[in-house]
Amino acid sequence: MSDSLFQRGIRVLYAMIFMAITSTSVLAEALDCKKIVYLTFDTGNMSVAHMIADVLNRQQVKATFFLANEKTNRGDFSLDDSWKSYWQDRLREGHHFGSHTYDHVYFVKDASNKTVLGRPQFGSKAGVTTLYNEASFCKEILRVNARFQALTDSPLQMIWRAPGGKTSARLIAMGQQCGYQHIAWNNAGFLGDELSSETYPNSVLLDKASRDLQDGDIAMAHLGIWSRKDPWAPVVLEKLIINLKNRGFCFGTLPK
Repeated sequence: MSDSLFQRGIRVLYAMIFMAITSTSVLAEALDCKKIVYLTFDTGNMSVAHMIADVLNRQQVKATFFLANEKTNRGDFSLDDSWKSYWQDRLREGHHFGSHTYDHVYFVKDASNKTVLGRPQFGSKAGVTTLYNEASFCKEILRVNARFQALTDSPLQMIWRAPGGKTSARLIAMGQQCGYQHIAWNNAGFLGDELSSETYPNSVLLDKASRDLQDGDIAMAHLGIWSRKDPWAPVVLEKLIINLKNRGFCFGTLPK
C-alpha cells in the first residue's frame, strides 16, 4: 500500500471513530432529554449575530432563524452578499431557516376582497401602507427563499413568521396558499430583547425565561435590536441555555 493510500485509510478510520463517538454522545443526550424548547431568532440589526452563533456552537444547540432583508448596524442589509459567509456557516452547522418577509412587512389589518394592508419597513415602499393580495404577499415570503438560495445554494424550510408577530387568520392563510406554515412564539417564549433595559433589566428577563419556559415552547429573540440600551444576548443567552439544560431541556429546530 502506498503512503498516500495508507494515510487516506487512517483518515477514514479516524472519521469513523469520530462519527461513532459523536453518535453515542448525541444518543445519550437525547435519552437524557425530558423536554424540548425551540430557540428562534429574527434578523433585526445583526449587531450580536456573530456572538449568538458563537454561543450556539459552544453549547451545541441548534436554532431556527427567520430572515428579512433588514438594515444592519454596519449600514448594509442582512441578505447582502456581505453576509453570505454568515448564512453559509449557520447552514453548515445544521440550523434551520424561515422567511420573515423580504422587506419586513408589518401587518396592519385585513382589507376588502381577500386582501390585507401591510407596511414594509424596508425596500422601495418603506413606511407606506400597501395593499397585498395573495400573490403579492406570497412574493414577499418567497423573495427571502430565492435570496437565501442565491447565498447558500439551499432553500429555506417552508416556514415564515410575521414581523412583530402581527397577523390575522387571512394573512396566515395567504402563507399557507404558497406552502408556508406560520410560526409564532409562546407567551413565555417572548424573551424581551426588544424591551427597555431600564424597565426590564437582563437579570429579570433571564430569571423569567429560565423559570417560565415549558416543554414544546417556541422562544423568540433577535440577532440585534435597535431599541434596547443594554443588549440582551451577551448577558442572557448562554446562561439561559445552561439553565434550561439543567431543567432537562433539549433544543429543537422548526418545523416540529
